[in-house]
Amino acid sequence: MTAQLLSIGTAVPSAALSQRATRDFFREQPAVDRLTARLIGAAFDQSAIDTRYSVIGSIGEGGSRFTDDEQHLRTPSTGERNALYRAEAPPLSLAAARDALDRADRDPSDVTHVVTASCTGFFAPGPDYLLVTQLGIPTTAERYHIGFMGCAAGFPALRTAARICAAQPGAVVLVVCTELCSLHIRSSRDPEQIVASAVFGDGAGAAIVASDERPASGPFFDIGAFTTNITSEGAEDMDWTIGDHGFEMRLTAQVPRIIGREIDGVVTRMLGDGVDPLTSVDAWGVHPGGRSVLDQVQSGLGLPDAAMTPSRDVLREYGNMSSATILFILQRILADDSLPDGARVAGLCFGPGLTVETVALTRNAPAAA
Repeated sequence: MTAQLLSIGTAVPSAALSQRATRDFFREQPAVDRLTARLIGAAFDQSAIDTRYSVIGSIGEGGSRFTDDEQHLRTPSTGERNALYRAEAPPLSLAAARDALDRADRDPSDVTHVVTASCTGFFAPGPDYLLVTQLGIPTTAERYHIGFMGCAAGFPALRTAARICAAQPGAVVLVVCTELCSLHIRSSRDPEQIVASAVFGDGAGAAIVASDERPASGPFFDIGAFTTNITSEGAEDMDWTIGDHGFEMRLTAQVPRIIGREIDGVVTRMLGDGVDPLTSVDAWGVHPGGRSVLDQVQSGLGLPDAAMTPSRDVLREYGNMSSATILFILQRILADDSLPDGARVAGLCFGPGLTVETVALTRNAPAAA
């Protein structure tokens, strides 16, 4: 029994962040010295990001919920930040879910299971519950939440949906990944926190996964095998903890190096020994943890520039939206009609640990084509 990813929907907050204006805002904060200002400039200017989106407003342009009258960044408590997550995560989740349902031409009443993922806030009953009650999904739908797995959680969420579909013929699973990373920004002299402030944004991605269903219109993905890999080091280089003034990301400069060193072995386990990734994969969906992560994946696998275009484009236009980001990338690959019927797609995500999640997908034309 196979599972199909029928559609992907996305949503972002209304406030767009100019990377240049946000950079200048952080450089002008009161506690920033000359060295810190240089670090901020380098992190923002080398990020390969033009725009991000945020639920806290337009940082650096006078419209942020986390600034005072003098445009200084406040330090809200974790409770204040989480209260904003509780207010803003549900509508963003609903918007992405509606988009995915519309693209799949499915009604909420068709959904049998809901899987959500997030690492940037918590409350109960959570977004999974509100998706059911506010979308009109049957109240008998089973719900699962994948919490605090970081940027890599999109693939465990899809894996859960695929396993459900394999076990329960006729299942229709709504997957929603929603992250409000901007809730946890702070002014800091710490290089790791500066990098986090330079790359993370907000967004939601949703997918409809069904069992053995070939849609009559629109391309779809056949979902193949998943793998999970824990690198030989990295537990202290990428982690995510809860502090008194928001969640605290540690993302050291060693992360790209570790990924670059181990990515060949990860892809070999994904594709099989002796399989050439250059000839056996038609499209790559790589989570853009940052520009340097994409650079290391590309060089480690010897991929051409075109293979990284969907990932680099999403990074440039949205930044790193944690678990939602990979769905934005796969949406572009799904919509790429230049790919042949049966195109083989390799997906790679990176999360705390350091963990690498992968999935093999096949892009197919609809049954009526």
